[in-house]
Amino acid sequence: MSNIMKIVGMDPSMSNFGLVRAALDIDTMKFTVQSMEVVRTEPEKDKKARKQVRKNSEDLDRARLLYCGAMGAIEGASMAFIEVPVGSQSARAMASYGVCLGVIAAVAESLPIIQVTPNDVKLAGCGIKTATKGEMIEAMVEKYPDAPWPRYEQNGKGFKKGDIHAGEAEHLADALAAIEAGLVSDEFRQTMAVLKSSPLFKSLMKAAA
Repeated sequence: MSNIMKIVGMDPSMSNFGLVRAALDIDTMKFTVQSMEVVRTEPEKDKKARKQVRKNSEDLDRARLLYCGAMGAIEGASMAFIEVPVGSQSARAMASYGVCLGVIAAVAESLPIIQVTPNDVKLAGCGIKTATKGEMIEAMVEKYPDAPWPRYEQNGKGFKKGDIHAGEAEHLADALAAIEAGLVSDEFRQTMAVLKSSPLFKSLMKAAA
């Protein structure tokens, strides 16, 4: 009987937070994608509406959405693999960075996390650090064709009904690659060694079965 662990891959972003739930066979180190979700928190685009809402209030609402999405995704999971974003010189980008770190910290309070870098993700997904968003999507869809990728529900400019929804898939591709990168990391091996020595480990495996 295989030992199955429920895991989550995350691609944090203030506007589009990619979440992938999967089942990891710890004997073979292969995983099966169970669900995919992108938490979208696009700011209000209508100028009149934006004048009625303070920017910090809007940011707080968006942060709450991200928190709820991430905490919902890790329910029942034993570990999360997260692409940790890097800082930026832009003040607005730093605000987004801070919110994402806050959500990651909340996740880390609930279960072990494996941190990977953007370069780790690109190398795991495509084998090159300079991989484009399109190349990442293509590579991960090819690796996981049976995953529930988001698709367009109708024809549009440059795409047809049933095509992969690139705007959402890019974040899910990175979340998937974060799992791949994390599984070959020293941090994962060390964390698993600690988990396996815990009396709670067997109960975690039973709960995931």
